Amino acid sequence: MDEQIERFLQYIYRSHSQSEQTVDSYRRDLNQLKDFAAAQGISRFEDIDRLLLLQFIANLRNTENVKNATIARKLSTYRSFYRYLNTYFGISADPTVSVRAPKNQRKIPEFMFVDEVRHFLETYDTKDPVALRDQTLFTMMYACGLRVSEAVNLQWADIDMDHRIVRILGKGDKERLVPFFSGFEEQLKEYKLRYWEKYAKGDHVFVNQRGQGMTSRGIQYLMQKHADAINFHMKVHPHMLRHSFATHLLDNGADIRVVQELLGHASLSTTQIYTHVSNRKLKEEYQKAHPFAQKNSL
Repeated sequence: MDEQIERFLQYIYRSHSQSEQTVDSYRRDLNQLKDFAAAQGISRFEDIDRLLLLQFIANLRNTENVKNATIARKLSTYRSFYRYLNTYFGISADPTVSVRAPKNQRKIPEFMFVDEVRHFLETYDTKDPVALRDQTLFTMMYACGLRVSEAVNLQWADIDMDHRIVRILGKGDKERLVPFFSGFEEQLKEYKLRYWEKYAKGDHVFVNQRGQGMTSRGIQYLMQKHADAINFHMKVHPHMLRHSFATHLLDNGADIRVVQELLGHASLSTTQIYTHVSNRKLKEEYQKAHPFAQKNSL
């Protein structure tokens, strides 16, 4: 079973351009199913049937309070895995057949208001080159709506300073071009001169003090560390900057299809979730302006 898992993971990493983070997620899902099957005395994936898979899902709900989104993701992993086993190992069994993924209630993305983003970014002491790096990193993520993996992989060749354009290689190797605001190119140049040229050993834009490219986990740590240092009122994570980027663009009148393009979403429906966030501002403005609404809360 372990060999089949590892070969599958190598296959999706090579042929489907999945990130290491996604591969690790697949590994955890498959090992979890393998361990549950082993506890039931089953040592081969082809011997796992629909009933056992349903028992596994019920166990996740009862013992770990796993949410629908997580169940749906795990089922997607298992479907892909069994298709691989069928193609490359000649295994015809597939316990995922006729097992429906639970409906997922999409959460409203966590985001920061404009004043919160500004406070977060402007409270770095940029006399310190390391603080300058962190401010530049998080400003770039907010300015261009970057996923943390995209920030990790960004190289200087991807940045056109003259035209203020960033070439981003997103999920599935899908390329998109995103502009950044005037003046930020000067900060990028200062960061490169004062920090990057001192430490860097490769072409990655954002590097640690050993000169190596930064990691997603490291960026998460640095973001929360700064939030704690300035007594921020919330737990933060890098994706909040991407959510804030999209929400603030829509709040200020950007066309949703433009935002879709800037985020690199394949489907407009993925971008539309940000309209639910943006609608909060519409309701606030309505409350302020409508003569009846001013007397009655919505």
